[in-house]
Amino acid sequence: MWLVRPALLDDATQILEIAGAAGSETARLSSTLPKQREVLAAKINHSLASLAGTSATSGLPARFLFVLVDTVTGKIHGTAGIDARAGNGQPFYNYRRDALIHASHELGISSRVDVLYPSHGLTDHTLLCSFSITPELRNTEAFELLSRARLLFIASHRDWFAQRIAVEIQGVQLADGSVPFWDSLGRHFFNMDFETADQHSGTLSKTFIAELMPPNPVYVTLLSESAQTALGQPHEFTKPNLELLQREGFQAGTYLDIFDGGPVLEARTDALHTLVTSQAKTLHGTYEEDGDTSLISAGEGVGFRCTLTKVADTLEGTLKVPVETWDVLEKTAGDEVRVAPC
Repeated sequence: MWLVRPALLDDATQILEIAGAAGSETARLSSTLPKQREVLAAKINHSLASLAGTSATSGLPARFLFVLVDTVTGKIHGTAGIDARAGNGQPFYNYRRDALIHASHELGISSRVDVLYPSHGLTDHTLLCSFSITPELRNTEAFELLSRARLLFIASHRDWFAQRIAVEIQGVQLADGSVPFWDSLGRHFFNMDFETADQHSGTLSKTFIAELMPPNPVYVTLLSESAQTALGQPHEFTKPNLELLQREGFQAGTYLDIFDGGPVLEARTDALHTLVTSQAKTLHGTYEEDGDTSLISAGEGVGFRCTLTKVADTLEGTLKVPVETWDVLEKTAGDEVRVAPC
């Protein structure tokens, strides 16, 4: 079975293997996942403190990191995160795409020009982040479990999260590793390659973005043709996640990733499909494996567990699941669980 649970410090080595597999698809899609052990350990410790409800005492907003585990082998195959507040106490920078109308009454000319405005309008939205999964599991039920488990966690801990939620989708990256939007704009101000700048954004204070990026609007027509084409477009490998999130109710708005120009999806948290359709139920055991495959979660904080299993409702309104699922969830008959249809 597949299980999603909070990341522990003992998971660091396996997570680093996912984040730092040189040249792999996974590494190219895990830029928000730290590739340095010390930084990753700090991220896991922050998550554990958040799960325990103690992160606020240090003045830091809650951040969570989860892992996808094969319960048979114990091997970790993916990660997924949530920042309770985007920016984590600092501005969360994006570009906001808008338009200006340039007109001359004397010449009878009017033209619409797309413009990118530096913005931190998404600061304090809840942010889905750090999604990474081994390539062989893309387009599988494990992929959906890892992504949607975060939403069941939000449903079970609703007071911890904002009314609005966002997720950055990685933008276009070419086969040679170049990033058209970055190469046309950011590189001229940062004097570093895309990967280095993106790693800094995940590990350092965000103030360096405000210090180095141009504070004035950027005219899209001044960007290279390849950069203009890439605006708002997802990386080829992120399309399955983009489609899954769109089915949840996320939609692309006017915001773009400040580094690669990828789309930023937004939604009202309580309107997401998983939150709307999930229900709290009382657990009941069965040795039969009948019913519909569903996502099921249990436990609070560090005890949170989420898996896929066959479920069936009883006439009494309780939920029948295979006893094996009890063991994975670390729960027993009479305990409360939350279930959502696949």
